Amino acid sequence: MPRQFVRMVALRYRDFRYLWFGEMASTAAMQMQLFAINWHLFVLLRGQRFTLNLLGNAIDVGSEAFGLGMLSLARVIPVLLFALAGGLLADRFDRRHVMIAMRALAALVATALAILTFGDRINVALIYLLTALGAAAVALDFPARQSMEANLVQARHLSNAISLNMLVTKIATIAAPALAGLLIAQFNIGLVYGISAAAYSAAALSITGILHRGKKGKRGRISWRSLSLGIRFTFGKRIIMGTMLLDFFATLLASARTMLPIVAGDILGLGAAGYGLLATAQPVGGLLAGLVLSLRGELKRQGVIFLVSVAIYGLATAIFGISTSFLLSYFVFALTGAGDIVSSVIRGTIRQLITPDRLRGRMVSVNMLFFMTGPQLGEMRAGLVASVLGAPLAIFTGGLAATLLAGWVAWRFPSIRRYNSADDLKRKHA
Repeated sequence: MPRQFVRMVALRYRDFRYLWFGEMASTAAMQMQLFAINWHLFVLLRGQRFTLNLLGNAIDVGSEAFGLGMLSLARVIPVLLFALAGGLLADRFDRRHVMIAMRALAALVATALAILTFGDRINVALIYLLTALGAAAVALDFPARQSMEANLVQARHLSNAISLNMLVTKIATIAAPALAGLLIAQFNIGLVYGISAAAYSAAALSITGILHRGKKGKRGRISWRSLSLGIRFTFGKRIIMGTMLLDFFATLLASARTMLPIVAGDILGLGAAGYGLLATAQPVGGLLAGLVLSLRGELKRQGVIFLVSVAIYGLATAIFGISTSFLLSYFVFALTGAGDIVSSVIRGTIRQLITPDRLRGRMVSVNMLFFMTGPQLGEMRAGLVASVLGAPLAIFTGGLAATLLAGWVAWRFPSIRRYNSADDLKRKHA
């Protein structure tokens, strides 16, 4: 057996491979659709301006920046509404069935976007509405998917499984925007939505191959009390809460992905294909970092690595905001992807090791409220600031603030700084 496969030990588990391939298809579909929607909205709104009344003062703002920021709001509201419900579903029902149903719903959303676009009946309001419906499917799917990971591999291989899932996510995130950019430049944007629908369908089919069924809770026990157990557990574990809050505020301050059409089109002077190329930078950085993590053993001093990775994410974002060079912009945007995947793997390992399986879905859903709403609210913040002050200043100030936040957390929370998951495993098996 090749040494690389031995090191990627989680791939030895049959059920995990089915989940892994399903994640590749699902992530490719989601990233192609997100890319297409962002560019579609940018084109529909480009060149328009309107007046925003703020505290009695009329401010002239760019419609495309404001519109892209509001697109993030359409994505975050369903997460706030359905994330906790997704956790309950993951802990009470067959997680496979939840995942299959939600990916089928996502395929229907992509199909609707394709039909409306090909029929020239799409508009800004419909894009917002279908974006929100797709976000609701993700909110209900994600707790089931993340909760299942720990059931498909042994605990000592969990970090490798999480690294591999992050790795495949980055692979799909690299290929999908690049392909979408080429397709948009040459064909109707509806083709991208159609391919996304097919990929979501393939993801649902892959999940049907998983043999693991898990233990379902009692159907009659879906209640506020059962939900509150997950909330109390999550906020009662300081290490989970601390890493969760740092991730939330870092992404709230330093998210810049929704501003990519403006950076590519207005600052760097690139078209749709160039926008697609720039969009690959962040996942390329994540891919390289994920590959390193998946090929090595258990990390030591995860707390320090986590804090450093968040600081790198913020600093690289700040430089990206003021760069006018494509090469520099690509490099530092790739660094944000590397910092993000390292912190994500460490956060995921901490959560899964500490949480009992019966609460895992609810714990994931509580975390999802923070790590999914943080970037979306951050994109909305960037859009609002960029519409008034310009995209470069909005991105730069957010990245700088995230870097300072990581330093403050490192000083204020020594328990995070000292964390090492090997100590948890020793205590569990003592």
